[in-house]
Amino acid sequence: MEIELSWPVATDERLRAEVHEVLHAVVAAGGAIGWTSPPGRAQTDAWLDGVLASPSDGALVVARVDGVLRGTASWKRSDSEVFAHMAEVRRVTSHPAARGLGLGARLLGAVVEHARAAGLEMLTLGVRGNNHGAIQLYESLGFREWGRLPNVIAVGDVRFDDVRMYLPLGHRPGVVLHGSAPGGPGSSPARASAGRRQAGRVATPARTAGRTGPLQQQLRGSGTRA
Repeated sequence: MEIELSWPVATDERLRAEVHEVLHAVVAAGGAIGWTSPPGRAQTDAWLDGVLASPSDGALVVARVDGVLRGTASWKRSDSEVFAHMAEVRRVTSHPAARGLGLGARLLGAVVEHARAAGLEMLTLGVRGNNHGAIQLYESLGFREWGRLPNVIAVGDVRFDDVRMYLPLGHRPGVVLHGSAPGGPGSSPARASAGRRQAGRVATPARTAGRTGPLQQQLRGSGTRA
């Protein structure tokens, strides 16, 4: 059995048909790659065109098993100026007929190295919370969870967590890591919390001393703190 990875730079009818076959089969088998039902050809073509629209902003790697396309993975650069040094990993897939061959690890590893060579500083990805096998794969290659949005992925009436992960790729010389330290563009001084400001308006014991109206008597009798 021969497994070969390649990086298409343009689309043609053969590639469109092959990619559609894989993505359609993965979703039909229950795969969580962004569609709740098997996508049509127009949907997969649009996705493929978007990935390959600009070679500097995205890339696709495909895996062929004995000449047949059986897996995909891609990265797509952020379109925000302040995040243009980052990219998101998308649609790491393996055709159901090629499960158990380790295509996911090969494809993801290739994406990581390709993104690093392209000068990117960080990769991010999102994965459904119940996709424990995928999370384990990502962790094995160094991805770490930075947060999750609980119950936001909708599949019909069922909600799943959106787990967000990242992988640092390194910084070019001269980059200053300012982090969350004060100062710099966009900085603002810390202010008193809303809770503290509100606390200043609450009546103090000295101001309420001697007041034993019906409400105060009721609160004291119930044990509730005013």
